[in-house]
Amino acid sequence: MTNEIIKKVMITEKGSRLSAENRYLLEVAVDATKPQIAAAVEKKFGVHVLKVRTVNVKGGLRYIRGTRRAVTEATYKKAYVTVKAGERIEQV
Repeated sequence: MTNEIIKKVMITEKGSRLSAENRYLLEVAVDATKPQIAAAVEKKFGVHVLKVRTVNVKGGLRYIRGTRRAVTEATYKKAYVTVKAGERIEQV
């Protein structure tokens, strides 16, 4: 179940900067709720979750350079998870 909710730890510049503040950026299932996300993170990574904030990211239309084709990117959901001080989520 936790593998269905948590898709991946997002390794970005912003995600790396937030990890210094005990906040981590995760890509999660679109239909996942905040309590489900918190429970899945605690079970998978063995940390204590203090707060979960979510953002729905709408997929956009992208044009492929040099062609006349357009591609639609997928819609996904991001979760900003704050963990207890001193605990870490390993970014593999």
